[in-house]
Amino acid sequence: MVSRKHILAIDDEPVILRLLSTILQNEGYRLSVARDGQEGLALFERENPSLIILDIKMPKMDGFEVCRRIRETSQVPIIMLSAVTGESEKVNSLNLGADDYVTKPFGAEEIKARIRAVLRRSEYEKGEVALTHFRKDDLDISFEQHKVFVKDTEIKLTPTEYSLLQELAVNAGKVLTQSHLLHKVWGPEYQGEHQYLHVFIGRLRSKIEPDPGNPRYIVTAPGIGYELRV
Repeated sequence: MVSRKHILAIDDEPVILRLLSTILQNEGYRLSVARDGQEGLALFERENPSLIILDIKMPKMDGFEVCRRIRETSQVPIIMLSAVTGESEKVNSLNLGADDYVTKPFGAEEIKARIRAVLRRSEYEKGEVALTHFRKDDLDISFEQHKVFVKDTEIKLTPTEYSLLQELAVNAGKVLTQSHLLHKVWGPEYQGEHQYLHVFIGRLRSKIEPDPGNPRYIVTAPGIGYELRV
């Protein structure tokens, strides 16, 4: 049984909310539910959940807009839900700041595994990095504080973005394969999800690079992976 993490589920389908309620409460999570985007945003602001499960197609305010508004003030983990299997909707969700994307219908084991993986990435393990900081030019990463600075200005990263940058930084100067990064940062459940990695590398570059289209720090090794330059 897991600790009672607080999860907020936002979905306009009663059957989905009932299913999530059964699955998550049986796993020991505390659950709040909202039936449209506006109600969900109000609950998020009031209750400060540990994780949000967010449907895309909803009345009043869709999941994309809810995700965008949450990311203006918070790095809380977000799992998007959708009945659409197309890549464009998944990429749009990840680009807006979502941490994961699950397609409906989903099984109990799938959603439980995704929740565990996202929560695991959101909980930094103290002492896991021997180095105290990494610095190159205007980029400074404090491993002790889990903070990132560019030109002495703190850059807000989601837990997954930070974990990815940390893995690159502690192996700076080495090319890390896509499979290594997916396994190390996301976990074994995400092997083959190369699109996740591509999107998150793009998100990191947009936040730390002076010119994201011509990266100074995170460079691509075509067909292999990525390297943080020293």
